[in-house]
Amino acid sequence: MNGGIRIGIVTVSDRASAGIYEDEGGPAIKAYFERALSSPWMPVARVIPDDRALIAKTLIELADQEGCCLIVTTGGTGPAPRDVTPEATEDVVEKPMPGFGELMRQVSLAKVPTAILSRQTAGIRGRCLIVNLPGRPRAIAECLDAVMPAIPYCIDLIEGPYLETDPNVIVAFRPGQKPKV
Repeated sequence: MNGGIRIGIVTVSDRASAGIYEDEGGPAIKAYFERALSSPWMPVARVIPDDRALIAKTLIELADQEGCCLIVTTGGTGPAPRDVTPEATEDVVEKPMPGFGELMRQVSLAKVPTAILSRQTAGIRGRCLIVNLPGRPRAIAECLDAVMPAIPYCIDLIEGPYLETDPNVIVAFRPGQKPKV
């Protein structure tokens, strides 16, 4: 997995960053991409506390210095006072992409009524798509299943690298292209 497309994976959690409990969200995202992506890629992972300025700084670093075309965060999207991932994301993106959050909430609401409390969002910074996911591994997979078909084409549109999915796992939608099966 050396080289290839760089994907940022950011776990936002006071307790996981302090070593109080093991990060489950970041590894769940990495495992999902290992299954879903057929393009060579490399994770650029961070585990950081719920701090708006630090989250924003990390997103900027991953997009601007590390060259990630996609950054996926987990955690910090609820209504609790320390949940500030969406605000930090909004601080650094140039183009909000609210459809991602809308779709993820819709999918999650079919499973659990408290999904309405989730504040996931997404946006574009330069040639990088940033997507906020919930913190629970099962919810991460459900949300990625919902939005992943659109992610490769979004990255195409912002002039990022060509990201291919394994069609046996998830079919990426690209207008005018027949899905490979």
